[in-house]
Amino acid sequence: MKLTKLMGMAALLLAASVQAAEVKVAVAANFAQPMKDIATEFEKESGHKVNLTQGATGKFYAQITNGAPFEVFASADDDTPAKLVKEGKAVAGTQFTYAIGRLVLWSPDPALVDQGGGVLKTDKFKFLSIANAKVAPYGRAAVQTMQKLGVLTAIEPRAVQGESITQTHQFVTSGNAQLGFVALSQVWENGKLKSGSAWIVPEEMHEQLRQDVVLLNPGKDSKAAAALVDYLKSDKAKKIIERYGYKLP
Repeated sequence: MKLTKLMGMAALLLAASVQAAEVKVAVAANFAQPMKDIATEFEKESGHKVNLTQGATGKFYAQITNGAPFEVFASADDDTPAKLVKEGKAVAGTQFTYAIGRLVLWSPDPALVDQGGGVLKTDKFKFLSIANAKVAPYGRAAVQTMQKLGVLTAIEPRAVQGESITQTHQFVTSGNAQLGFVALSQVWENGKLKSGSAWIVPEEMHEQLRQDVVLLNPGKDSKAAAALVDYLKSDKAKKIIERYGYKLP
């Protein structure tokens, strides 16, 4: 009897291990922490494992087109996933907007950033951190904002460029720049600013940061990858997304 039970348990464990899979995910740097939280919940509920790689959307596009084995791509824009679908690198019909990002001008100094971004027209700072607009949608949004404010030309000599929004944020937290244009998700949690001072840039100052996810070709036959994409539509995932300051589509 005991042997039969042990054999049954072994069979169940073997079946679970066969069904469980690892999902390789490329996630835009601004969404790295929320995606970690979502992945934790997804792993608990599904038994699958999530392998996250964070970086700049433009760099991921280059890697994916060159054969990187990512199965799911959570982009910082909607154009890049659409381009991958059009080029046959992603599965048609799987793309949707999981979040709408917000750009913020932020400083660890609680007295530096004013509402309206007026500090950008002063000499109260030595360097401003900004993401590379060629590969990072948040960098493009920052450039558009400074163009609207009429300060881009004056600030360019004082700009410190990060290859991703993660590096951009690090430049500010390390003191290499006194303030920077970062993702609200990096400095916001549970409805409030974690520290410092910030101006949440009005959305009309830049192109809307619609962030789309898409199932990539290496994941087209993976039930685990498809399940993770669907999980981003769940109420639990949406609550995590909102907690970090994103708007829901």
